Amino acid sequence: MTRRHPTLHQLEIMTVLARHRNMTQAAKELHMSTAALSVQVKQLAAIVGAPLHEQVGKQLFLTGAGRQVELAAQDILERLEALYEALEEDRGLERGTLKVSVVTTAKYFVPRLLGRFCKQHPGIDVSLEVDNRHGLLERLAQNLDDLYVMGSAPEDLQVVAVPFMENRLVVVAPVTHPLVGRASVPPAALNGEPFVMREPGSGTRLAAERFFASHKVHVTVRMTLGSTEAIKQAVAGELGLAVLSAHAIGPELACGDLAVLDVVGFPLVRWWYALHPAGKRPSPIARAFLAYLEAEGAASAPPVDRRPRRTG
Repeated sequence: MTRRHPTLHQLEIMTVLARHRNMTQAAKELHMSTAALSVQVKQLAAIVGAPLHEQVGKQLFLTGAGRQVELAAQDILERLEALYEALEEDRGLERGTLKVSVVTTAKYFVPRLLGRFCKQHPGIDVSLEVDNRHGLLERLAQNLDDLYVMGSAPEDLQVVAVPFMENRLVVVAPVTHPLVGRASVPPAALNGEPFVMREPGSGTRLAAERFFASHKVHVTVRMTLGSTEAIKQAVAGELGLAVLSAHAIGPELACGDLAVLDVVGFPLVRWWYALHPAGKRPSPIARAFLAYLEAEGAASAPPVDRRPRRTG
């Protein structure tokens, strides 16, 4: 009698389901419908010959058989990953996959760096995910990618964080603002000004709030937005000022939609970091890209241009 074996996809599904203990969340991570995932789990249970999970209220629990299958799946997938890494070592950087996740502001420069890197290594495939800081930390905790790019390392996760490029935060205003063009604006001049901020927990917002607190400046948070693009549009529409990365505003400065205020103490110089979990051994491709970021990062830092450009 020929024994049926699970597919690798079914084993991956089992590890993700065991981590989330929720069909909907597991399906979302795997980019499947909940119905399709349920069918795969049922097929795997039929192959094993025993139920793999049970539902108690709204909580999903693995059965004894489910835990055994999940442990075996982890072992098989880890062995395969080790095999692929060994083969990549043998091939050098001729082929392979690089998975990178970045916070939303980093989307303004990381794709260019990836493009130049891929020209040097045309045989590799690249996966790029863009998310806010909270989403990136979730991906980091689940070890879903090779490298993560963000503005500060998390304090509650064990990571290796490599600074590779300056991240200069500036105060951005509509070109009609009365402080545009004024030299050496004291921080106190921002008292009472309405600001458009990123969501709480954002690295940019935390840096701005620390600066304002240290200079006893009290600003009004007029609006909170989770998108840099939305913030730029709000500032251009004269809804308030904002603190943004200089990486994100080049086109708007060039066409005269926004201006940078010459506030004393700005730009706030932070760093962009490339991270991976502390226990993770990056693949040869990931190590090569990390070295590339360190070598090329300084040349990619944007100048801070405070010259006001008015249109009309």
